[in-house]
Amino acid sequence: MNVGTNRFLIFLLVLGCMCACLCGCAGSKNKDGNTQIVLTTGFEEDEIFRIGESSCNLSEIMVYLTNMQNQYESVYGSQIWDRMIGDETLKKKVKDVALDRLAQIKTMNLLAEREGIELTQQEEEEVQRAATEYFSSLNEVEISSMGIDESTVEKLYYEYALANKVYNYIIEEINPEISDDEARTVTVSQIFVKTYALDGTGTKVPYTEESKALAYEKIREIKKMLREGADFDELATRYSEDGQFTFSFRKGEAESAYEEVAFNLGNGEISDIIETESGYYIIKCVSTLDREQTDQNKIKIIEERKEEVFAQVYDEFVLTQIRNLNDELWEQVEFIHEEECTTTTFFDVYNRHFESQL
Repeated sequence: MNVGTNRFLIFLLVLGCMCACLCGCAGSKNKDGNTQIVLTTGFEEDEIFRIGESSCNLSEIMVYLTNMQNQYESVYGSQIWDRMIGDETLKKKVKDVALDRLAQIKTMNLLAEREGIELTQQEEEEVQRAATEYFSSLNEVEISSMGIDESTVEKLYYEYALANKVYNYIIEEINPEISDDEARTVTVSQIFVKTYALDGTGTKVPYTEESKALAYEKIREIKKMLREGADFDELATRYSEDGQFTFSFRKGEAESAYEEVAFNLGNGEISDIIETESGYYIIKCVSTLDREQTDQNKIKIIEERKEEVFAQVYDEFVLTQIRNLNDELWEQVEFIHEEECTTTTFFDVYNRHFESQL
């Protein structure tokens, strides 16, 4: 899979959830251009949702959902679906992800129409070849269970490719200059004395003022030993209440008080006591700049900026679209439990055909 396609797949995973927008009602624009919620009716028999002038039917969602279901079951087995993830079952989570992805694809196709973006003839031919390959891999049970024909697969691949293309079109001119200071990774060693305990559920419970004062006395004694010449690593091994002594991170990845001190230390320099929500730290700078990691961070930051720019365009656009979920039908959608229904290659086939196209 090429970098562009991989970036797009990751973007779909982090893009804002659409389920909240597909809530059984729909939106129309008011005079300010924002979405107003109004009641709508009149779904077709197998229509799952509508966004603007675009629609998703049951067979389309079943292709996404069945491939995702089988990918999970191939790794974890078929008994996993009642497992709770937070306050929801894994089954509901996976259903929502499938719905989100298709809602995002449909929305991005509408955005492509607005921008005048289309697939080339070569890309359309690749879509047809991918659809033929995937559909030919299916047995009769899979075709019947998902309720699809080759034209369904071709439509899904076409829309997926077009969504990828509009994403790349909007971000292609974004290439910000990232300084070493903005991207640099520092490496520090630390001594940590915590100011919290864990309850039976693993939730942090802050220390009482008395216990916190004892923790502070402990970190003061450690600091005194350092001033008197004690070895930092030896004290970390003996006293630190965190099993990991060395960390590498860039700006934005640590608590602000900790980060501010870490990025202002010189090589070998030891900090004063740092107070954070979790406890007290003393840190020693091991390296102020990891050249290789900093260069990798620059690439990562550029990709993050591109995703932010597209997300802004996407979010503004989606607010202009009427959105409606067929709640009754969606609640009835179930996983396929047929021994011969094992397809998992829908996205793999797409990637093989488009790794050099987009």
